Amino acid sequence: MKKILILAANPTNTNQLRLDEEVREIENSHKQATNREEVEIISKWAVRVDDLRRELLYHKPNVVHFCGHGEGDDGLVLEDDNGQMQLVSNESLGEVLKQHLS
Repeated sequence: MKKILILAANPTNTNQLRLDEEVREIENSHKQATNREEVEIISKWAVRVDDLRRELLYHKPNVVHFCGHGEGDDGLVLEDDNGQMQLVSNESLGEVLKQHLS
């Protein structure tokens, strides 16, 4: 079975996004797919940096979909322990994904 891991983060000190709508659309598309039993969708919310590593290691996904804020060339926005914005550089993110998805 293939796994799609959806990681969502919308820190309290950022503009509020409709992440629930984005995930709903993905889940609805999955329900209509011909071979949906071959794909599992796993959603994780309010993702922190440590959660990212833990969820990748635990689920071993084939695909990772991030919902939230990005800072262009500077990276993605996750949450810290207080629900505030924590930037993860593209380089750090690339290393984490490379370790867990290869």
